[in-house]
Amino acid sequence: MFGLFFSAGIVIFSSCQSNGLQQQIEEAVASKQAVVGVAIISGSDTVLVNNHRRYPMQSVYKLHLALDVLSMVDSGLLSLSQKIHVDKKDLHPDTYSPLREKYPDGNVDIPLSEVLQYAVSQSDNNACDMLFRLAGGAQKVNAYIRSTGVEGINIAYTEREMHADYAAQYGNYTTPLATALLLEKFYHGQLLSEGSRAFLWRIMAETSTGKNRIPGLLPPEAVVAHKTGTGGKKDGVTAACNDVGIVQIDNNKHVTIVVLVAESRESDSENERIIAEVARLAWDYFTSKE
Repeated sequence: MFGLFFSAGIVIFSSCQSNGLQQQIEEAVASKQAVVGVAIISGSDTVLVNNHRRYPMQSVYKLHLALDVLSMVDSGLLSLSQKIHVDKKDLHPDTYSPLREKYPDGNVDIPLSEVLQYAVSQSDNNACDMLFRLAGGAQKVNAYIRSTGVEGINIAYTEREMHADYAAQYGNYTTPLATALLLEKFYHGQLLSEGSRAFLWRIMAETSTGKNRIPGLLPPEAVVAHKTGTGGKKDGVTAACNDVGIVQIDNNKHVTIVVLVAESRESDSENERIIAEVARLAWDYFTSKE
């Protein structure tokens, strides 16, 4: 028996057989002092937990930004090899930025491919805002995401704007299903050329942040292409601890996993553990179906 619903122009079949996985996830997060949103898609199976609300994306939206920039590469407006000038004023000191650590004085020209790698693989905030300027701003990126047909995502503020206003992070939001559907479109080659898709897959698979999140409890051989996002803490509450990505089980099977932890009073390590446990439950469920 299957449930059928529509989202973003895609028909999603939700197998009642996957209700067991949904119940396992709900039980795993029930006692947590956090709101945990989950979307898992594999083939005809879709599992959703707490998908009814919007979650702040934080740096997860660097994935969405990269999709827009690479679509501009595909259209000929940009090139991965073109040089991007990095001025010292682009390297804000009060934010996470491996790019600034490598080029502390700026005044260098680096290829667009390297800026994308910093933004996605290393979640560099300065690289992110350089890409926003190159793409035409947050509203332009938001328009691109909407053009994909996926609903439930909003991008309104750059990293610099979020750093200036704690509340701004809530203007960059997604539902779990929305970003899962975007990842599915990416995986199936519906958004980018094969060259751009392969490039983005590679830099997502090289992600150095969040090793204790989706990959944390998976077997070492699991291939994980993902993007993390982390919010600040205020009055003991962490705004967001996120990870979204695709786990390749074999050449013919993958699992798209989105776990968004919001309004958490848990420790940082526990927030990451929540994500890792959900990913492991998904891995065990779908590998056991082979």
